[in-house]
Amino acid sequence: MARTRTIALAAVILVCAVLLAVVPPVTGQGRAPAPAGPAPRAADGKPDFSGFWDWPHAPGGPARGATVFDSKRFAPFKPGGEALFYEPRTGDPRHDEPRAFCMPSGFPSNLFGPYPVQIVQRPGWLVMVHEFMRMTRLIPLDGRAHRDIEPTYLGDPVGHWEGDTLVIVNKNFKRWSLDDYYYQDATKYRMHSDAVTMTERMRRTDLNTISYELTIDDPQIFTQPWSQPFEMTHHPEWEKVGLFEFVCEENNRCPGGNCRASQ
Repeated sequence: MARTRTIALAAVILVCAVLLAVVPPVTGQGRAPAPAGPAPRAADGKPDFSGFWDWPHAPGGPARGATVFDSKRFAPFKPGGEALFYEPRTGDPRHDEPRAFCMPSGFPSNLFGPYPVQIVQRPGWLVMVHEFMRMTRLIPLDGRAHRDIEPTYLGDPVGHWEGDTLVIVNKNFKRWSLDDYYYQDATKYRMHSDAVTMTERMRRTDLNTISYELTIDDPQIFTQPWSQPFEMTHHPEWEKVGLFEFVCEENNRCPGGNCRASQ
């Protein structure tokens, strides 16, 4: 099945607001039934996640728009935590939608965008390349500790195996948006703090499915960690064309795209 995704190149400020809301599903009529079978394994005996996948979505259903967290799964807020989590929108697009100025989407927001993900697995490494904003994550699997680095948009991921489950622990985040819920409710701009730890648990349950669970542990906002399960679906038919180029380099210095000669 051919993938169709609309990219509004004429106005960068609309890229995320439009694309994440109206991208059509990648599954549906016209796709040949996927072959069944067990999860493949790499040469070291571990499950092999390599391939082209859609983004994490609700288990048992097709991937459609950008994924957002279900508020029913949130842990209770700490005193003052709710105000940190729900940051008001200000009307300044640099704050309300920084991706319109080519700022990073961050994690997990970028992973939840409605675009394919290519995974390349090698001994000691897992590489996840997201078509959206071409975000690339290099995840070591050799047992190393987290680096002593400044906070980043994507965090510092370190993976290890627990049986057939790949566990990826992410730390060292900037304070940034958690997901795209503000396109459903403009009054709820969800933010994580710079103290958050995000833990991914990935299992390839069969040839076509990755069980993906994400746990949010944000001690500045919530009283305890909370988790939500998702799925990722295998799309071998995407291998022929690979990931489409996604370039976001324009209008990142000029508010509203209105540049002056002095800038």
